[in-house]
Amino acid sequence: MSKNIITVYLRGVIFLMINMINVSKVYPNGSKALTDITLRIEKGEFVFLVGPSGAGKSTLTKLIFREEQPTRGQLLFHGKNIARYKPREIPFLRRAIGVIFQDFKLLPNKTVSENVAFALEVIEASGREIKKSVPEALELVGLSNKADAMPAQLSGGEQQRVAIARAIVNNPPLVIADEPTGNLDPDTSWEIVHLLQEINKCGTTVLMATHAKEIVDGMRKRVIALEKGRVARDEERGAYGYED
Repeated sequence: MSKNIITVYLRGVIFLMINMINVSKVYPNGSKALTDITLRIEKGEFVFLVGPSGAGKSTLTKLIFREEQPTRGQLLFHGKNIARYKPREIPFLRRAIGVIFQDFKLLPNKTVSENVAFALEVIEASGREIKKSVPEALELVGLSNKADAMPAQLSGGEQQRVAIARAIVNNPPLVIADEPTGNLDPDTSWEIVHLLQEINKCGTTVLMATHAKEIVDGMRKRVIALEKGRVARDEERGAYGYED
């Protein structure tokens, strides 16, 4: 392999975050969740994943952080096939992926600061790193003044901001947001999406599964649409394309 070819190959690995090649997922009962999915997501992209309920969006995101495994095909993260990760390697994969859920999944008996710190404690970060990183994450999401509050004392939007801080506190290269605005009012939903956009501007790749038509249409980012487990559309500056 020539030096030039090696350089091109390495650049491709560095800038290609996710590469799915003919990925299918069939559950033991015979249900086909995904069929022959081929797509590439590059480092630094902001991508909306849309489609009707049951189209396969959640399954696709679960494959990326190895909660599920593909039945067929290859799913590469930073050039490495996720299916070939050894059990001891999976926690390291998940440290590189921040996940934000629709229902926040905060620990009710921990303060805001403790909830964010927990993401670092599970990866055995040092006390010094936790003390430095948690306030920085809370400042980024605009919750420095809520560090000692309990989740029950927060609005839905504030709880989602805590969830975002928890997802980004260890600076993952990829953030997956699964319906992050599903339980929020329209104004708060826009605030959350604009926050994700700011995180994306710092270099983090964002993949957001959503049914929020106005947000997708207003943002005009890349849109990947799934229908019946297949890629129906993949458009730069795309639109939502469905009437929910």
